[in-house]
Amino acid sequence: MKKSRNKPLDFVIDKLTNSVENTSTGEVFNTEIVRLTLKDLIQIHEAEWQFDWTNEIKDKTKEVYKLTTANNSTIIQGLISIEDKQDHIFMHLIESAKFNKNKNKVYLGVPGNLVAYACKVSVDKGYQGFLAFDAKTALIKHYKESLYATHFRGLRMFIETNAAMRLISLYFK
Repeated sequence: MKKSRNKPLDFVIDKLTNSVENTSTGEVFNTEIVRLTLKDLIQIHEAEWQFDWTNEIKDKTKEVYKLTTANNSTIIQGLISIEDKQDHIFMHLIESAKFNKNKNKVYLGVPGNLVAYACKVSVDKGYQGFLAFDAKTALIKHYKESLYATHFRGLRMFIETNAAMRLISLYFK
């Protein structure tokens, strides 16, 4: 059986917020993170997303979650794909919606919110918040500084308990 290689992630933590924050008004919106369903795929247009989320949701080893604002659950702000490795959570993909990328983004805090959720899943499963992922080389320092992640070796990074609890406490009360 051919082993699939993990793609290094290249998301940017724009700001650690306590939810998501509108870039023009500074208004903070509560968020909800729920499992993405096959029915939700009609909201995901390939041209607006970098990754193939249909393949992710069809992979039974992974769980895909969507981030929305609490007052509008029909607009997906970001997506994350994680896998339960039985002693930690592995983050395969994470992506902000096209309108939450680059300098004209609508909301700050989407990637941080999704990473915090993956850490929360790890805590809920009894893995003490441990979350692993592969990072692009150029972003290793960024993840160390913004997420308090630890560089393991090669491209592999992880978030341990103290860093996970810090992120969880920011986003989940």
